[in-house]
Amino acid sequence: MFKKISWKLIGVSVILTVIISNFVQVGKSLDSLRENVLRMHILANSDSIADQSLKLKVRDAILEHSEEIFGKTVSFEDFKNVSAENLEKIHEIAQAVIDEYGFDYEISVEETKMFFDERTYGDITMPAGDYDAIRVTIGNAEGHNWWCVMYPPLCIPMASEITDNKEIEQEFFSPRELDMIQKPEKYEVRFMLWDKLKDFCNR
Repeated sequence: MFKKISWKLIGVSVILTVIISNFVQVGKSLDSLRENVLRMHILANSDSIADQSLKLKVRDAILEHSEEIFGKTVSFEDFKNVSAENLEKIHEIAQAVIDEYGFDYEISVEETKMFFDERTYGDITMPAGDYDAIRVTIGNAEGHNWWCVMYPPLCIPMASEITDNKEIEQEFFSPRELDMIQKPEKYEVRFMLWDKLKDFCNR
């Protein structure tokens, strides 16, 4: 009888170990994803048609000059460093658009860490969480925002916020990260529990 109980305990222990190990691996992959993505965030002055249109013109100008601003860096750290060094360049590009269309709004450009809600484009869902971002605010910054992923390079000029590019996705994301952003419904509970566990441990 004791042998049966001990074998059952061993079996339960093995199962729990596998479950916990998988949970931790998913959590670490989530942290890695958040820590190796740089997002662009642009806030319009207001929700008026003119201000929202201006926001998109600023977006287009920045994306059109993305190679000039960011170069052809291949690592996240290099990309982040180059972007930080070129905040003034981004400011100049945005200010030129503001001036061209006859507005007198002040522009602010900064590198920051900020919270983003979960967003889905095509078959990609970026999990909610804190990400590094280049934040551009126009005027009062009280309008709806626009965002995209600058690194990996998923933004495309004059188009939607994010492009469904399988080659880029496979090059920059690990297999587990790809599964996480393509099948987020599988991970929702684990994401939530991981974040709650981290919050508890950081108190």
